[in-house]
Amino acid sequence: MTIKALILDFDGLLMDTETTLLESWRWEWRRHGLQLDPIGFFADHGGDANEPRYSALAAAVGPAYDRTSSHALRMAHRAHLNSALEPAPGIVGWLDRAAELGLRLAVASSSPITHVGAMLERAGLLARFEVVATGEEVAAHKPDPAVYLLALDRLGLPADQAIAFEDTPHGVAAAQAAGLRCVAVPNPHADHARFAAADLLLPSATDLSLDALLASLTRRAARPRSA
Repeated sequence: MTIKALILDFDGLLMDTETTLLESWRWEWRRHGLQLDPIGFFADHGGDANEPRYSALAAAVGPAYDRTSSHALRMAHRAHLNSALEPAPGIVGWLDRAAELGLRLAVASSSPITHVGAMLERAGLLARFEVVATGEEVAAHKPDPAVYLLALDRLGLPADQAIAFEDTPHGVAAAQAAGLRCVAVPNPHADHARFAAADLLLPSATDLSLDALLASLTRRAARPRSA
């Protein structure tokens, strides 16, 4: 197994923007004197899932609800929360070791470049990535493999020469549909039981060095498939 590149998701994997998203919505519900029920909050697909969230809040608030103001205030609060975010634990160590090993790096995210690029730049990570493929560039979002196929095309590599890293089940499905092996590092709001399809499941990027991770995937790839 010859690996030449790592392709990483952004939200929830490189940085815990999933928590800031949820907290921004909890804050907005509290601003109206209400409590958000987090059950079912996170969608089973990539891309913007906020329309039903706004609809639910509007129904709870009633006719006095101002969608424009609500959106502006929530986004400002989320930007404030995001400004304090650092890379997820262990991620910088993986990126450092990837550079030492001569591995190429890419991001494949369903979010727009305005979000992904700005966050990576603020964290000092953007220059590390040769390729950044984002949601507005493809016709469908994860679990559709389009953004991974775009990243592979820009890298000029076949899927068997790259490994994907994801934090959600639908992200794992997208990576594998593109032909990639996928390492899952679930975000704090994801159910670990839903990652059975991942080639490797880690509670955190701190749990395994990149060298040990690559060695584990190599051993798995060498095992004969069951009949």
